[in-house]
Amino acid sequence: MNCFTCGSSNMADAITIYVEKLQNGILIIKNVPCKKCVQCGEEFFSMTIMKEIEKLSRMAENIISEVMIIDYNKAA
Repeated sequence: MNCFTCGSSNMADAITIYVEKLQNGILIIKNVPCKKCVQCGEEFFSMTIMKEIEKLSRMAENIISEVMIIDYNKAA
């Protein structure tokens, strides 16, 4: 896989924090697996991870009040 930002083919497995502004607050998901470009630092999520993030976002939208922090490893 090449980086969509800089074109580098030097991608590494990594863990990141995903932050999304929802209608009712802010969702923070920690420990999310990703691929990270070693050259520019851009992070990419697989389709499987993105589907799980979308599922968590929909769930959080219904119960969030201001800020919600979810551990991906415990919620996915």
